[in-house]
Amino acid sequence: MRLLLDEEQTRLADSVRALLADHCPPQRVREVMADDGPGIDRPLWTQLAKLGVTGLLTPDRFGGSEAGHVERCVVLAELGGVLAPVPYLSSAVLATDVVLALGEDALAEELLPGIAAGRQTAAVAAADAGGRWGSAAESVRAARDGGHWRLAGEAAFVVDGGTADHVLVYTDHGWFVVDGGAVSWRPSRTLDPTRRMARAEFAGTSARQVPCNDPAAVLEVVWQRAAVALAAEQLGGMRRVLDDTVEYATVRVQFGRPIGSQQAVKHACADLYASCEQAEAVLWHAAWTADHDPAALPEAAALAQVVLGPAAFDTAASGLQLHGGIGYTWEHDAHLYYKRAKTSELLLGTPADHRARLADALSL
Repeated sequence: MRLLLDEEQTRLADSVRALLADHCPPQRVREVMADDGPGIDRPLWTQLAKLGVTGLLTPDRFGGSEAGHVERCVVLAELGGVLAPVPYLSSAVLATDVVLALGEDALAEELLPGIAAGRQTAAVAAADAGGRWGSAAESVRAARDGGHWRLAGEAAFVVDGGTADHVLVYTDHGWFVVDGGAVSWRPSRTLDPTRRMARAEFAGTSARQVPCNDPAAVLEVVWQRAAVALAAEQLGGMRRVLDDTVEYATVRVQFGRPIGSQQAVKHACADLYASCEQAEAVLWHAAWTADHDPAALPEAAALAQVVLGPAAFDTAASGLQLHGGIGYTWEHDAHLYYKRAKTSELLLGTPADHRARLADALSL
């Protein structure tokens, strides 16, 4: 088991970090966030594709790199550190993992090359209005109409849903693929302004069923891989909050000395560092497990969300408080990391759900 990155993975992190420094400064994130448009930085998405990181898990025959989960987590940690407004989680993680888990070559040929090349995006609709993962099977119904299938109902909290070229929908009859333009989208008001979500409404929408013997098993595999990927993004946010908070504590002077020299602030920063180190170990264990020991992934993926979800939120909350009054202003980025941490903590289920998953995986 490896808990440290090798030389090639470190170079990958450096390359992505340099690209984001050039193309995704904080002011660019705010420009996209404030825009009434899709909420996606398409030029940045194109640059990531040119770097070759949008199809890391995609097989070479479909235009990908055939890399591993560790490499994808390296990229996600860097993206999470800057709150990059790109459809990486929705397209390069969720949609790609659904396609790979379904194992249908026709679907893979249709979606994966475009995602890997940055030409198109895809989204996954798997939750109902309550946000429960997999509950769209109760809220979206599929019915035959002659030789075709049509969908009715709605799915909620679809990440980057309003801009997706294709949508993979989990229904009462398994998995379907739908043209994104055929879906009626309603933007969802969430806490996080840096990641757009939408509600998908289906009213006799034409869809193609993807052959699958066990749709629920595919859903579970996708959750496990997504849990690891999301944990990487959460770790990136934790690192950024830690770095920003320590830097602020060294330059903010109060009563003639930096606030970081005060014991209470010192200990708080040390706690942030310890939390980041523990979270990093848990993440790379989960990513390594996804690549080398998939039979143990249910435990490792659940553990990743049990640890990273609350830790990321606690880190963001502490960082905001340690910044004092300026941390509570709209102009400072602390609140953006706080909001991202909370929505990510609940994206794939509640902390209680994750603890229950871990207990089940350990037969407790």
